Amino acid sequence: MLEDLTIKDFAIIKNNSLEFKNGFTVLSGETGAGKSILIGALSFLLGGKAETSMIRGGESEASVSGTFYIPKLDDSEPEEGEMPSNAGQWLKSHGIEAENNRVLLRRIIRSNGKSAAWIDSTPVTRTDLAEFSSFLIDIHGQHEHQSLMKVSEHRKFLDGYGGINFEVEDFTKFYAALVEKRKVLQSIESSEGERARKIDMFNFAVNEIEKAKLKKDEDIELENEASRLSSFEKIFSSVSTINQVLSESDESVVPALKKLKRESAVIAELDKTAENLDKRLESVFYDLSDLSDEFSSYASRLTFDPQRLADIQERLSMIYNLKKKYASSVNAPLSEVFDYYEMAKSYLDMNADGNGGQEKLKAEISELEKTVLQKAAVISKKRRDAAGKMSADIEGILQTLGMKQSKFEVSISQKSGTDVVQKCGPYGIDDIEFMISSNPGSPVLPLAKIASGGELSRVMLALKTIFAETDPVDTLIFDEIDTGIGGEIAVNVGGHLKNLAKNRQILCITHLASIAVYADNQIKIEKGIENGITSSHVHEIDGEDRVVEIARMLSGDADTQMSREHARTLLAKYSN
Repeated sequence: MLEDLTIKDFAIIKNNSLEFKNGFTVLSGETGAGKSILIGALSFLLGGKAETSMIRGGESEASVSGTFYIPKLDDSEPEEGEMPSNAGQWLKSHGIEAENNRVLLRRIIRSNGKSAAWIDSTPVTRTDLAEFSSFLIDIHGQHEHQSLMKVSEHRKFLDGYGGINFEVEDFTKFYAALVEKRKVLQSIESSEGERARKIDMFNFAVNEIEKAKLKKDEDIELENEASRLSSFEKIFSSVSTINQVLSESDESVVPALKKLKRESAVIAELDKTAENLDKRLESVFYDLSDLSDEFSSYASRLTFDPQRLADIQERLSMIYNLKKKYASSVNAPLSEVFDYYEMAKSYLDMNADGNGGQEKLKAEISELEKTVLQKAAVISKKRRDAAGKMSADIEGILQTLGMKQSKFEVSISQKSGTDVVQKCGPYGIDDIEFMISSNPGSPVLPLAKIASGGELSRVMLALKTIFAETDPVDTLIFDEIDTGIGGEIAVNVGGHLKNLAKNRQILCITHLASIAVYADNQIKIEKGIENGITSSHVHEIDGEDRVVEIARMLSGDADTQMSREHARTLLAKYSN
């Protein structure tokens, strides 16, 4: 239930706060006073489109906020994989806790085009806002009559009435899976030649790489060894020079250091302050002596094997060719060849059974087709069972709305097919269309062809009425749904709305006094000039103020005693 609404700098509304009550509330005012702006502000709050043109002239931003009371707050967790099915579950899934079963929605639009929204103190996206508010309030306006003109929408109305929306959603998932598998099969069949070419190519690659028996980083190790063998003479010459200088003559470094070490030990014995110098010289001696031994060992291992060098060069040439074929470049790491091998092997494994995979897919499609048609048949039967009852319910309501001789039918026909293939769509095998006859003896014809604007309004109201019994939304707003009607029919519509308001909050924008007099509460929208700027003001009226407004709605003249007496009579008769 909508408890209050605060609008600031929205269109021609400067600053207005309004409280709403339960039951049936009408919103009235002269043409152009701003009734549509009020609905626009509410639509904006509920996640509708945001435009800078909504901002009042001369202001930097517009804001709308509203408090909603949720009488039955379900804080249970949604089923795994399922979306929240009510406001309480939605809040729970988004970590928002309602205080005293109330939530505050707030939204702003700035002059730079940016908008922001909050649920209580939690920032939310426009999509989140629209998703959550859909559990709280529905706005029905003249534009919704267009949905009655679209045959594709009739299926949704029937499924909602029959309570089979979830079954249809489940069916759609199976149908989508069937369509996807058919696409895969078609792709396989149309690219059989390409598949065979890839199998040949990958078979050759796998065999070639396996035959090479590559080792990790083998190319790096072989390149190092090849460099050593091809530079044998230079390496050997340098090592010989090092060994000669280090230890292989009396003037070499190591023997010289040995002599220096003996003299240093004498000095350290005679002068203790030179002990550190002696130790440093000793360390250098042992380091160079050890280094000399290692270079001697390295020299003893040096051999030149021209056959080994030829083998390595041949192996590197083979690796070079593999990289050229299966890596990004000849300088790429050898790991890329291994990656290509794994990819090719995986493809071959998936296609190892040739047409076996294709046959398996065909079998899966066949089973899925049976399942889809079985589910479609079940849904079709439930639709037919619901159609008769829905037609009777609609006719009953239409009679109370001034269409006493009307006949309403839900036409259900199977989609065209053949003896071999039954045509099916994402929502089943049925084509559904609403039919109506407004006059006795006239055949029922498609609703879109014969219904007038007023008749469409009443059919929509009848549909909303039968859905209201199971609809968890507590607040319904009808935006001038009375367009095109008047007289006795308008009186019937007013009574119908009042009856609908027994179990929920109903707000209705109307210009008809015969509807307004049924309301439990009335709100007036007025337009005036403040400081040279046009402004709308919204406020609740009762008592004599309401009498004056009803009189204006009756005759356009609220000042005559006769129109006021007429207004009082109607209010006394219908408002309680």
